[in-house]
Amino acid sequence: MHLIWFTILISFSFFTLGEASAEDKKPIDFSHEIVPILKKHCVDCHGKSNVKGGFSINTRALFLESEAAIPGKPESSYFLDLINSPDPELQMPPFEKDRVSLAEIELLTRWVKEGMPWEPGFTFAESTYEPPLLPRKPDLPATHAGRSHPIDRILDQYLNEHSVSIPEPISDETFLRRASLDLTGLLPTPELRDQFLQNQSHEKREELIRELLDNPIAYADHWLTFWNDLLRNDYTGTGFITGGRSQISGWLYAALLNNKPYDEFVSELIAPPSGESRGFIDGIKWRGEVSAGQTVEIQFSQSISQSLLGINMKCASCHDSFIDRWKLSEAYGLAAIYSERPLEIHRCDKPTGEQAQAHWIFPELGDIDASAPRDERLQQLANLMTHPDNGRLTRTIANRLWNQLMGHGIVHPVDAMHTEPWSADLLDYLASYFAEHDYDLKQLLAHIATSQAYQSQMESVQQESDSDYVYRGPRPRRLTAEQFLDAVWQLTDSAPNNIDAPVMRNLVNEEEARQIELTASWIWGDSAAEGKVPPAGESIMLRKTFNLDELPERAVGVLTCDNAAIVYVNGKEVAHNKDWQQPTTVILRPHLKVGGNQIVIRATNEGSTPNAAGFFFEARMFHSSGEATSLVSDATWEWNPTLNEPREGRLGRITGTWQPVTIVPALSVWTKSTAQPIRESLALGLSDQQPAMVRAALMKNDFLMTALGRPNRDQIVTSRPQELTTLEAINLANGETLMNSLAAGASHLQQQFQGNPEGLIEFIYEFAYSRKPSPQEKEILLVELGVEPAIESIEDLLWIVCLSPEFLYVR
Repeated sequence: MHLIWFTILISFSFFTLGEASAEDKKPIDFSHEIVPILKKHCVDCHGKSNVKGGFSINTRALFLESEAAIPGKPESSYFLDLINSPDPELQMPPFEKDRVSLAEIELLTRWVKEGMPWEPGFTFAESTYEPPLLPRKPDLPATHAGRSHPIDRILDQYLNEHSVSIPEPISDETFLRRASLDLTGLLPTPELRDQFLQNQSHEKREELIRELLDNPIAYADHWLTFWNDLLRNDYTGTGFITGGRSQISGWLYAALLNNKPYDEFVSELIAPPSGESRGFIDGIKWRGEVSAGQTVEIQFSQSISQSLLGINMKCASCHDSFIDRWKLSEAYGLAAIYSERPLEIHRCDKPTGEQAQAHWIFPELGDIDASAPRDERLQQLANLMTHPDNGRLTRTIANRLWNQLMGHGIVHPVDAMHTEPWSADLLDYLASYFAEHDYDLKQLLAHIATSQAYQSQMESVQQESDSDYVYRGPRPRRLTAEQFLDAVWQLTDSAPNNIDAPVMRNLVNEEEARQIELTASWIWGDSAAEGKVPPAGESIMLRKTFNLDELPERAVGVLTCDNAAIVYVNGKEVAHNKDWQQPTTVILRPHLKVGGNQIVIRATNEGSTPNAAGFFFEARMFHSSGEATSLVSDATWEWNPTLNEPREGRLGRITGTWQPVTIVPALSVWTKSTAQPIRESLALGLSDQQPAMVRAALMKNDFLMTALGRPNRDQIVTSRPQELTTLEAINLANGETLMNSLAAGASHLQQQFQGNPEGLIEFIYEFAYSRKPSPQEKEILLVELGVEPAIESIEDLLWIVCLSPEFLYVR
């Protein structure tokens, strides 16, 4: 039955079903394949301020307005006929100019066939707009109709200037579902719905927003998706098997859990204090030959520009950008800040003979000392990025969060911050508010959500280009793949039991942490024996072999090394420690096995002269019996002066002789700096206070999530698709993961509501939609379910509900 219902639902839904392309060729690259052709042959007459024959190609909208091109139909696109025409009176470009080559015509034809994809924000028009850099706090307009919230005061003036009515407010039921999904990614339970509707306080909406944001685990679980996309972080995929990529999952989750101020967040991403946050700037080391635009240095330039500043530096990494003002030299200037080697500039993948110089793209705030060591350069960049006068940083994140909650950026697309905002006052106000409130992400989210603008009815979206956008209210937003699965798991009580992400989902209890006794010793090779001082630059191998009769339920280790260590568990590289004052936490459980296990450390003593060296490791394992065991660095460890031969994230071969380690007297500076952080990390990792439900954001990507738009995160992703494609519709209807969840849910609900079909219907509607079923809906469903609903009938009801537009969208 559910396939029939699904077909009906899709037929009457308000979203568009796109057809999958059968094109086997690589998709057209608009910036590099189409723009050069149009600039060479068309812009002189039909671009910038020239509109000969009334035909302008400055934007895609203007191109289509002329009806000279029909996306998807090259045979009906008149401009292609003119380009192909042999008639001197008709041909374009005119006969006195160079003709478009056959290869260029083929590209233009393919471009039209593929729907005329156009880089967001690109225009051939001469732009006179330059985004401001310095922060600006605008004066607030007068209060209108009692709407005193600063956001509403700015928007009410905007709406009046554009002759648009103020959107109507939404009901408590709609607000409850919208706020819960937006701020925590979860459906509000029927119990929470009842409590909220019965609350007579005039401030209950503000109270709800604060309660939602004060749930740190729900907040971190939900917003992890947004940041994983933006920082291209994941738990599996390209680069992880080969060791060419490392996660920042543990650091990122802890930052969200503890609501780390955004300026500190950005600083630790750019100038990592430890290996835990380093994966973002290190990017992906692709296997084999790569183009100049794929090197880790250029990835660094592109990633920090796009994620943190809303700048598309990809075009400028190949040549001076067609899209905005950024130059090839500026893209390479950022790359040189990261580079540890001389970096030759390549234009369109060809070396120019010029060497890149480390340089910051907004020199009015200061610049980089190109002669400084790399770590110093990165810290200088972090300081410039988070400089109080860098309004670009605060505007970019304020715009991204507005887009997340309201469905359309103030600057749109959100990665085109060179584009003029539809309300500069609103953008500048939000950015200044964010900085004034200590870069608190939750505070900014709460400020937006408490406005009447957020609590207004959704706009009925009409087809329009971004250049024609006028704010009329928030827009409907499709649930992400993670939100959809979380909602289904909530409704059906069928969430997985274990997470894949190597994160700790608990807040540290400092008092409990102080009670943890550390029993590990500091160890090294014989160069640290009594009376000796290890030489500078010495690297050694350390190892511990142990057996497990069963896998522990939880296992976490914390380590530090003066000065640096690479950690291998059972032959796989799992962690780095590059700053002994910042201990590194390793979730050991996924890497252990029944039987023999081995932890191997490649430890290095840095410095320019002989100095103290030591390695410290403290681990705890909890077993199903309730027993807790320790694994610590002590005299049972061994060391080897011969280093390993690592291979793509694996330990590789080690020759030489293993010998007993030397116990190193612990320096007071070691214990003073590291003891409490180590205790806190152990307390976090071993806490059994797990949240009620595993979340999809903490799971590896799978077939269903991929079909629903979760990216593989090889690239930075700043927006998910809002339209449901035919492929996604088919996978929703036939996906095994969803089928199993709904079948399990049907079984649970049959037992819970045995003999009470009316209660079953109300429960599902209140949970899924945050509303009661209408009399007509209830009447139809009671007939279908019968007095004693069968599991199959309940499963069909769940299909109907979960695949309806009302469920699939935040509205």
